[in-house]
Amino acid sequence: MKKLILVTIAFTSIFILASCNRTNPVMVDNQPPSAPTGVQVINGDNTVEISWNKNPESDVAGYNVYYALSYNGKYTLIGTTTNNYYDDNGATNGITDYYAVTAYDYNGNESQLSADNVSATPRPQGLNEEVFDYRNYPSSGGFSFTTYSDVAYNDTTADFYFENYNGTFYIDVWSDTDIEDMGPTNSIYDISYAPTSGWSTTKDAPAIVGHTYVIWTWDNHYAKIRVSSITNERMVFDWAFQTVAKNTQLKQVAIPKVRRPLDLSKINRH
Repeated sequence: MKKLILVTIAFTSIFILASCNRTNPVMVDNQPPSAPTGVQVINGDNTVEISWNKNPESDVAGYNVYYALSYNGKYTLIGTTTNNYYDDNGATNGITDYYAVTAYDYNGNESQLSADNVSATPRPQGLNEEVFDYRNYPSSGGFSFTTYSDVAYNDTTADFYFENYNGTFYIDVWSDTDIEDMGPTNSIYDISYAPTSGWSTTKDAPAIVGHTYVIWTWDNHYAKIRVSSITNERMVFDWAFQTVAKNTQLKQVAIPKVRRPLDLSKINRH
């Protein structure tokens, strides 16, 4: 009887386990995360900084970053990250790229593409450049965004020049160029777009440390400079120059959302 009892107990245990497995099947997660939101980009020199809001789901494992040549174009994967930011160091100055981000979870479920309509056109920039008082140093008193260097203040390529007028400092431009003081800024990146009005009527602006100035060049390009220091002999500044004519976007940001459902045909995974 003892053996029969053991067999009965074993059979009962198997039946209970089987019943448990039948009533509590293993759940498979096939629900993708929500699409990332708040995508923003900042264009740099042959690079674009991309950021977005962290997803609210607790099982998000990371994000895929894509780019395309148009908002509704085919998106190509350029990188994967576990952070909510990514630097596209493969971007090219003067070329506009559109960006989208997806989130994926630990089971490999990928979200829809982000709906933000964001693009960036990288542009060259320089830090801690210097230009000299044109009255005493005429051969290095001007700066050319075309050559990214000092030039003579009256050189045909000079976009602006520095002046010390009896102890008062000015940034001067020629009659075919415009300049506007955008006020105090924390960095060269603070000004996103060139203004549409407010240009100086005197073709100059007082040079003030910590201020950023936008320059509209004679050949319809936009640039910005931020003054970091001034002495009687020279002005030190940071600059950025948009190589695409008529492009007023000096730092790209997100523009209003357009709803975009995930279209697998628009993702190039190879």
